[in-house]
Amino acid sequence: MSNNFLEKAAARLQDYFTLNGFLLPQDESEKAIREGVSFRGPNILILVFAIFIASLGLNTNSTAVIIGAMLISPLMGPIIGIGLAIGIEDFELLKRSARNLCVAAGFSVITSTIYFLISPVSEGHSELLARTSPTIYDVFIGFFGGFAGIIAIAAKSKGNVIPGVAIATALMPPLCTVGFGLATWQPHYFIGALYLFIINSIYIALATFIGVKLMKFSRHVQEVSPRAKRVRKIVYAVAILTLLPSVYLTYQMLRQERFEMNVSRFVQDEFNFPSTQVLSHKASDIRGDRSISVTLIGKILPQDSLTLALSSKLRLYGLGGARLNIIQGDSPQLDNAPGHSTTQMFEFAQQAIASKQVTIDSLESVMAYRNMNDTVAARLAPELKVIFPQVSEIAVTKAVFGSVESEKLDTVNVALVRYSTPMNARQSAEFRSYLEARLRLKSVVVQQMRGKQ
Repeated sequence: MSNNFLEKAAARLQDYFTLNGFLLPQDESEKAIREGVSFRGPNILILVFAIFIASLGLNTNSTAVIIGAMLISPLMGPIIGIGLAIGIEDFELLKRSARNLCVAAGFSVITSTIYFLISPVSEGHSELLARTSPTIYDVFIGFFGGFAGIIAIAAKSKGNVIPGVAIATALMPPLCTVGFGLATWQPHYFIGALYLFIINSIYIALATFIGVKLMKFSRHVQEVSPRAKRVRKIVYAVAILTLLPSVYLTYQMLRQERFEMNVSRFVQDEFNFPSTQVLSHKASDIRGDRSISVTLIGKILPQDSLTLALSSKLRLYGLGGARLNIIQGDSPQLDNAPGHSTTQMFEFAQQAIASKQVTIDSLESVMAYRNMNDTVAARLAPELKVIFPQVSEIAVTKAVFGSVESEKLDTVNVALVRYSTPMNARQSAEFRSYLEARLRLKSVVVQQMRGKQ
């Protein structure tokens, strides 16, 4: 009974995936593909306009505009034509498709280069940067996109698959980025974007070739020629060679992501201080030279001991060998520290200025008090001549007394006075009260000085 159930389940599953009855005749599918291969008249003009639109989208970092350009672009036609030609062994179609793809790519690069040469904006945005680091994921996107494309062309009910494939495989933006690299003379843009376009083109064509074989399209000639075998070997070799750099780039990407994840965990776990917070952190891994920059804000911590203590914990987070660079509020390295936005830098500067201003105000208060004491004799002299003519010289200072027994400190305001004639007890009390009121002090100890030597 279990075998019968499995057979029914397998038959039902096969029924879901079967293409019998859902495909157009081969002649109709071929006709649709062959018509899309041609690049003359309207097709070439549409391509040029689509390139301008995509370039504008990349220039303004607008995803919606880029998607619109991909929907307009007719670049998919020659690529699918290459896959069909290899599958049915029509080498004339293969030549025409390859030639038209080269022409279309050439016009696209020339158009985008001209645009970026005259564009006033020459900065690379995120949409441009995303086209310069292809990985194995782009290989999968092109491969499965090619499968979806050939099945949609051969199916009776096409739906909106072709526009979706055009968006997913993104043939247009890489060519625009190639033009950007040429116009601004930045080779890494040119090489990365060109490699992405090659990946998409080759794997869409490869998926189309495999799809044609799976749907059992008839060959253009009855017998398998040595030329067809040679072409298939070349196709497989090119596909593998194209794949290898993307595998390496994927490894580098995953390595960098793991490094950044470990750095984030390290900063989150170890940089917990009561009066100091992490403003930002930056993880850098350039050709094996790994460094971590952490910017702190708040109370300044001992730099050397902090770096030594935290560096010893790096290996616990898989960060052994990385250099730790801690940047604090008074560090001159802050100006060159990576990973800080203008807003963060402004906020940091404002807090640093506020902190320094408190210190300045405190020092100014001390200096003002000292200046007041230094000039007290000059300020009080006219009054003392009238009220207390016995006073010949006076100096007011603040002294700190320490108890020998308890070691407690006490601040005392002391007035050092020289008299021309001694004062009695009543006059001394009145003089002390005068000084306390005039200098606005709670208490003053009056100390008589000996006469001049």
